[in-house]
Amino acid sequence: MLAPKRVKWRKVAKGKMRGKADRGGTLHFGEFGLQATECGRITSKQIEASRVAMTRYVKRGGKIWIRVFPDKPITKKAAETRMGSGKGNVEEWAAVIKPGRVIFEMDGIPKSEAFEALRLANNKLPLHCKPISKATEALAKAELEATRKAKAEKKAAAAAKATSAGR
Repeated sequence: MLAPKRVKWRKVAKGKMRGKADRGGTLHFGEFGLQATECGRITSKQIEASRVAMTRYVKRGGKIWIRVFPDKPITKKAAETRMGSGKGNVEEWAAVIKPGRVIFEMDGIPKSEAFEALRLANNKLPLHCKPISKATEALAKAELEATRKAKAEKKAAAAAKATSAGR
């Protein structure tokens, strides 16, 4: 299982999971990937279970990249312990996931097989994810550019109309 070799601070605050992923949202290594659609935490055990499910389905064919690393310590107090007396011990490691983050990438296998393997991996995770490919990513990027261009043209037309009405 994945865990950091050493950390600067043994225990960290819980933190917030607001907003979208500001990095790690595009495919870099493979042709297909699993992208998160909601926020949450994925433990190292869940990452390992997903990886095993994917590799077993593709019969160790193709290549798989894990794009997240569990670097956040999760503490737990013992059962039936009274309140107070400090924070609990570190029990597991987790990765904080925000919407848009690519968790796994695959390459070297057909699309149908890759999407089925990613679906099996998604079943092991506590948050909703969607399978993506380079083609769908390019389509989404083109759609985003078109909406940005349309907004800019609409804004320019409104500004031109305001200046002509002001004369």
